[in-house]
Amino acid sequence: MTTHHTTTERLSARELVVTRLFDAPPRLVYEAWTTADLMKRWWVPKSFGMTLLSCEIDARTGGTYRFLFSHLTFEAPKAFFGRYIEAVPHSRLVWTNEESPDGSVTTVTFEDLGGRTRLVLHDLYSSKEAADDAVASGSTSGYPEQFDGLEKVLAGG
Repeated sequence: MTTHHTTTERLSARELVVTRLFDAPPRLVYEAWTTADLMKRWWVPKSFGMTLLSCEIDARTGGTYRFLFSHLTFEAPKAFFGRYIEAVPHSRLVWTNEESPDGSVTTVTFEDLGGRTRLVLHDLYSSKEAADDAVASGSTSGYPEQFDGLEKVLAGG
C-alpha cells in the first residue's frame, strides 16, 4: 500500500529531480540504498520486466557499484556501474553512471523529518540531449513504482 506520492520534475534542460517521503528514519532509508541484499528487493520496477542478476555496492567515497540486469529483449546481460563521489552515512550519496558516455551524476539526499525521511534524487545529465534521451527511453518513469517497492521494504515487506 502506497502512502506517499513520488514527484518528478524537470528542473532544467539537464536536471531531473524526484522527491518522496518515507515513514522511516534516514538511517534505514540510507541502508536500503547501500546494502545489496536490500536494494535487490526494490531497485527494479516489476513493470520493466527486468531481472537484477547481481548487485555489488561499496558505498563509500571512492567506492564503486555494479548492477547486472537481464531482460528478454537483451542479447546479453547489461551492466550499470559507476563510482561513489560522496557517501555521507544517513545523509547523502553522490555517484556517477558510467555505462554510457552520456551518463548522469546522481545525488540522493536523506532529510530527517523526525523519524520520517524526505528523499530527494537529483540526476544531472551531461547535456540536454542526454536528459531528453533518458526521459524518452522511459528509464526515468520507473521512480514511482521503484519507490513504492522501497516503501514496502522499509515497512518490512
